[in-house]
Amino acid sequence: MAASSRGFAPQPLGFRIRRVRAFPPLQGPRTLEFRRRKVQEGILSCCSDSEIRKRTQRKSPADTLEEWRRMEVNNSPRRFRARAMPATPLSFARSKGLSKQKDFYPRCNNPKNNAPQSRDTPPERDTGIGSEKDWGINLLDEHVNESGINQDGSTWYQESGEERGDNGYKCRWNKMGGQSHDGSSEWKENWWEKSDWTGYKELGAEKSGKNADGDSWWETWQEVLYQDEWSNLARIERSAQKQAKSGSENAEWYENWWEKYDAKGWTKKGAYKHGTLNDQSWWEKWGEEYDGRGSVNKWTDKWAAQANLGTKWGDKWEENFFSGIGSRHGETWHLSPTGERWSRTWGEEHFGNGKVHKYGKSTTRESWDIVVDEETYYESEPHYGWADVVRDSTQLLSIKPLERPPGVFPDMDFGSSPPRPPGPPSTGS
Repeated sequence: MAASSRGFAPQPLGFRIRRVRAFPPLQGPRTLEFRRRKVQEGILSCCSDSEIRKRTQRKSPADTLEEWRRMEVNNSPRRFRARAMPATPLSFARSKGLSKQKDFYPRCNNPKNNAPQSRDTPPERDTGIGSEKDWGINLLDEHVNESGINQDGSTWYQESGEERGDNGYKCRWNKMGGQSHDGSSEWKENWWEKSDWTGYKELGAEKSGKNADGDSWWETWQEVLYQDEWSNLARIERSAQKQAKSGSENAEWYENWWEKYDAKGWTKKGAYKHGTLNDQSWWEKWGEEYDGRGSVNKWTDKWAAQANLGTKWGDKWEENFFSGIGSRHGETWHLSPTGERWSRTWGEEHFGNGKVHKYGKSTTRESWDIVVDEETYYESEPHYGWADVVRDSTQLLSIKPLERPPGVFPDMDFGSSPPRPPGPPSTGS
């Protein structure tokens, strides 16, 4: 939909359905993708929180980043081979690519223009955390408070401002939105950037909307730069939440993605996903952590259910490796309508010398316990790490904090904790 001088033109919501390949087939489709976002009523100003979380670093993170950026960095991942590569029984394909949204035209760069242009494209499933370029945040340099009515009776508004607080806290923000003449269709979008004298920087956005069919959606995105109080290293964290709900049937989905990086190569990523379609439900959680010194942990847990049949099924796996030595283990299970549970567990021990111990069993009396000659293969570094996130966070790094007066020093709180990704939204009934 678009709110413009030509009017507010809502488009019908469409979604596609696909199967989750990790589980036994359901009787019918299971995974859906909406074309509109969940509306979040009462969206607050990005700066409703008057306090900024205080940091304990002794150096500015910008200084640490500048030192790091002057170094020559090798972006290619290290790959360890001890004579490696078993076929992992339960390896799940995760979407690592980021979907490119449409190229958006700048809005709000001229407060004298007509209505702001809506970018109410819906969130897409399994697309991870978008980039700064995808979101195209373009904050105004002046305060604006405008609203208007289009020729078709639809309305629009646009606001911008700046808030300041203790410890050099500054937040610049833009809010915009519109709705149809009868209020049946609506879109909202907020942008913000925050900073303070400790070197903390934050860039974020939030979108929501609904259409005349009752479909609704919601999405938020955030990047944060701060100095870790214990290691004194610069860290960048990214997160995204996405949600959509159908107005015509019992169908909705929700995703929460997060990524954390530091200047020594430590990386942690994960996601939580959930969806329903009529009597079918599915969940997925996964995570991976690299310590920057060659140690890696990865895990995945998926499960699904069909209420009218009383069936449930799922599978999970985990791996831990360092210097060619490590292990993998997992389980596949199924619960029948009569309550009978079937499962198969398996494991691998990799000794780093080309020998792999494989073992497993099932509730149907399967079993195996052998040692084989097999190569061991795993990624000891993330495919997207510190060098990549610094390269792709130019807008975050370019946020300019308030100038600190001579002799004034940031107030440090040595009991503070790093920022965390926001929790799931309150969707109401």
